[in-house]
Amino acid sequence: MASKDYYGILGVGRNASDKEIKQAYRKLARQYHPDVNPGDKTAEEKFKRINEAYEVLSNPDKRQKYDQFGDQWQYADQFARAGRQQAPSWDFGQGGTTFHFGADDLGSLFGDLFGAGTRSRRARPRRGRDIEYPIEITLEEAYRGATHTIALQTEEPCAVCKGTGRIQNVSCASCRGAGVVPSVKRLEVKIPAGVKEGSRVRVAGKGEPSYGGGASGDLYLVVSVKRHRLFERRGDDLYVDIAVPLTVAALGGEVQVPTLKGTELALKIPAETQNGRVFRLAGQGMPHLGSSARGTLFAKVNVVLPTKLSSEEKKLFEELAKLRTG
Repeated sequence: MASKDYYGILGVGRNASDKEIKQAYRKLARQYHPDVNPGDKTAEEKFKRINEAYEVLSNPDKRQKYDQFGDQWQYADQFARAGRQQAPSWDFGQGGTTFHFGADDLGSLFGDLFGAGTRSRRARPRRGRDIEYPIEITLEEAYRGATHTIALQTEEPCAVCKGTGRIQNVSCASCRGAGVVPSVKRLEVKIPAGVKEGSRVRVAGKGEPSYGGGASGDLYLVVSVKRHRLFERRGDDLYVDIAVPLTVAALGGEVQVPTLKGTELALKIPAETQNGRVFRLAGQGMPHLGSSARGTLFAKVNVVLPTKLSSEEKKLFEELAKLRTG
């Protein structure tokens, strides 16, 4: 097999810096990329050789081994251990040099040469990991449901090696053999009505992609709900304070009760209603998650005393006080 000159493939000298190697690779990769040369087998083969060369020369450890052992750099560790191995051993001569391999080294060496491809073909695709994403919503959004657009930081299959991590059994230089590259994507997600603090909303197939053609993981939205200035939520029930004038509480009348719909409900207040009394409005609370049923709205009376009394009003209260005392 002809020796592979990785420096020559990238068009740089053996003393080239890391920056020069990277610049040379990027220039050649753009020139011979399959997307730029569709159907051109020569360009495709050239692109693969460029990736192979860069994958080795961009890694300081691999480059050092290549400079020392050339095409056999992958087996540098076995060569280094060869002198420490005892019988049984086998001799392999190369360029006038004899290397002594023990049984363990020989098995490892042949495994590298012939076993890797077989193992990768037998490996089953692995499902991508699930992702959790915190999302904050208002109580109104929890009441009626909402749609949010999120920026999700994840990984996508490498476009160069199609997610395999290798090109013709050589580690892909674009993703460094990972098969995936970092990605930020905008995703529109739906929040169902009835979610509460700590709810986990599943978005199927929007987690991390598989490392090898399997199914993607799922995205889980972890919901937190902002506190509301008027309403307090307890489970699927809502609680609200309503201001009731003293005269209405004493004589009876009608007040308006706010709802999360944005509308108001008329509530009849019986005469002699005490401060703190709670009225129950069925079906006006939060929706049950995944159901058409709703919780209850509890309206608590907060009697409001009059201020800035006129002299006539004071006299009336004084008269009332005399009557109540008598």
